[in-house]
Amino acid sequence: METAIIPPAMKDIRKLSLADLEAFFISVNERPFRARQVYEWLWKKSARDFDQMTNLSKHLRDLLKQNFVINPIKVDRLQRSADGTIKNAVRLHDGLIVESVLIPTPKRITACVSSQVGCSLDCTFCATARLKRMRNLSADEIYDQVVVIRNQAEEYFNRPLTNIVFMGMGEPLLNYNNVLAAIEKITSPKGLNMAPRRITLSTVGIAKMIKKLADDEVKFNLAISLHDAINETRSKLMPINQTNPLDDLAEALKYWYRKTKRKVTYEYVVWEGINDNAVHVEALVKFCKHIPCKVNLIEYNPIDGGIYRQASAAAIKLYQETLQHHGIVARIRKSRGQDIDAACGQLANKI
Repeated sequence: METAIIPPAMKDIRKLSLADLEAFFISVNERPFRARQVYEWLWKKSARDFDQMTNLSKHLRDLLKQNFVINPIKVDRLQRSADGTIKNAVRLHDGLIVESVLIPTPKRITACVSSQVGCSLDCTFCATARLKRMRNLSADEIYDQVVVIRNQAEEYFNRPLTNIVFMGMGEPLLNYNNVLAAIEKITSPKGLNMAPRRITLSTVGIAKMIKKLADDEVKFNLAISLHDAINETRSKLMPINQTNPLDDLAEALKYWYRKTKRKVTYEYVVWEGINDNAVHVEALVKFCKHIPCKVNLIEYNPIDGGIYRQASAAAIKLYQETLQHHGIVARIRKSRGQDIDAACGQLANKI
């Protein structure tokens, strides 16, 4: 594994706030407005190298090189699906790898980004869960994934990036501070200036952290990886349900809605022999009545010939028709990028 060796005195400049940068320039007898120029290069123009900062003198660029590093991600391998989906194997500065995905549709181009190297939650149907969680991604590593996919959208499709989903590797709410810091950079006019309503954070449903999102008055969208509304079944699929059972999740979501007045999206896979009957459908309908919501019925993406199988079209139709009968928006989501293991639940660093 490649490992970058950074001299101890060298700091990652993207860990510094604007105030930190101003303090640095003052400490070296330079005018503090230089900090705003550097900050703009880092977060609005996405500079990957100090030499790109062309409105700084060579002396100032050399000064930055002597004191700081920029640790951009690198696309180690790019795969393109028959349906246009692009999967990136992204190498981080310490040699670890995560995956991100560009998902094109006629109306939008979505970046699916990772928040952790691996995952610790052991969902039994997910390839990423087979990897141990090695570390959280920093805010700049998350931001860089978005920049890479934004550039690919323009290069390969001549269209802008329209949406971002935190549905890649890892659980975003277990990397709370870095994820929110990345979103701040992505949405700030001093950064990428994307609208928060274009961003969706998907979580397995960690109740106390959902309440924290509400308390922090976030403006992005919330999606819950639900997959069943019966505790016994959901706990077998998702062990996190043992410590965050459905009653606790429902309470947290009610709190979310009281504070934000924004509906949530439930992500729900229907598997043959597991949750493909009327009992599970009715349980989902009951759970959906807690707060305004919509349901995405997601096509299952098999991993390495595992025990799970996609339910029949009739079972999925039963879900959709029953939910709609009760006034709940339910859409069937076809997976994209299956042929390159880029679809939901398939990200597992197969390079």
